Amino acid sequence: MKKYLFAFIALSAAWLFGGERHFRPEHLLLLGVVINQASLTAAYTGFKTVFQNAYDGTATALEQLAVSVPSTTAQEQYKWLGQFPGLREWIGDRVVKDISVEGFTIKNRDFEATVSVDRNDLEDDTIGIYSPLFRQLGETAKQHPDLLLNELLIAGFSQACFDKAMFFDTAHPNGGSQPSWGNRGTAVLDATGYQNARAAMMSLVNEEGRPLRVIPNMLIVPPQLEGTARGILRADKTANGATNIWQNSADLLVAPELAAHPTVWFLADLSRAAKPFIFQTRKAPEFMALDKLQDENVFFRKEYIYGVDYRGNAGFGLPHLIYGSTGGAAL
Repeated sequence: MKKYLFAFIALSAAWLFGGERHFRPEHLLLLGVVINQASLTAAYTGFKTVFQNAYDGTATALEQLAVSVPSTTAQEQYKWLGQFPGLREWIGDRVVKDISVEGFTIKNRDFEATVSVDRNDLEDDTIGIYSPLFRQLGETAKQHPDLLLNELLIAGFSQACFDKAMFFDTAHPNGGSQPSWGNRGTAVLDATGYQNARAAMMSLVNEEGRPLRVIPNMLIVPPQLEGTARGILRADKTANGATNIWQNSADLLVAPELAAHPTVWFLADLSRAAKPFIFQTRKAPEFMALDKLQDENVFFRKEYIYGVDYRGNAGFGLPHLIYGSTGGAAL
C-alpha cells in the first residue's frame, strides 16, 4: 500500500512541477501531509494522547469532597443517607434501622466540550499548534466535577437535602428523641468563627444520642480568604503574639470557583468513606471525533471536529460532615 501511495505522490509532484523530467525528490517536501483516512487516524491518535495525558495528570478535589458512585440508570436514589447507626449491646433480637423511604434522588446530566481543527493546518503539517488546546480540553474535562461540587457548596444554602432541610441549615431533624442540629453559620472567617464551627461539628450526635465523632480536617475558602485561612492554619503566632493553637489543625483547599462569593467558607470532615457530596458517573469521559472524509463538517467547512462528553452528576451527601458559613453575606 505504501508503494502505491509513494507512486501517487511522485506522479502528482511530477505533474505539478512541469513533467517527469523536471521532478526531483526534494519536491516531495513541498507537498505537506497527504490527507487521507490514515493521516487523519494518526492525527486523532495524537490529539487523543495529548488529551488523555493531560486528563490523567490533572489534580482535582473530587475524591476528597465526594464519594464516587457508578450509575446504571437515568437517575439514582440514595436511601441510605438517613442512617447514622451506632453499635449497641446485643440483647434479644437485632434492632434494624429503617432506610428512608423517599431517600434522595440524583438525576444524570450530559456534558460536552468541542473543538475544531482546520484542514489547512493538517495539510501544512502544523497540527502541533493545537497541542495546548487539547491539553486544556483534557484538564477541563477532569476538573469539571470540581465545578459541579463547588456550585453545590453555594446551592447548599438554598436547596434541600435528603432530610428536607436546606443542606446548610440551622435545624436539621435528628429523629424524635434528639433536638435538631445545625451546620450553618453567618460568622466571618477568623479564629473564633473557626473554633465555633469545629465545636459544633464535633458535638454532633445521632438520633440515639451517640457522638458521631465528626472531626473536621479541611477548610475550604474562596481565593479572597486564602490569606486569612493560612493565618489560622499555618501561622506560629496570632496577631497579638500568642501561640496559634489552631496551627495545622486542618488542611486548606482554595477553590477558584468560589471567587464570586468572597465571604463564604466551609469546614469539612473528609476522612471518612462517606463524604459531604456524591458524584455519580453514568458514562465516563470519552474522546470522540468527526473526521471522516465524508463527514458534513469536513466536506462543507473543511474542519475536523473533536470533543469529549460524559454523563453523570453531583448531589448532596451527608450534611453533618460539612459546615458552611455565609460570612455575613446574603445568599
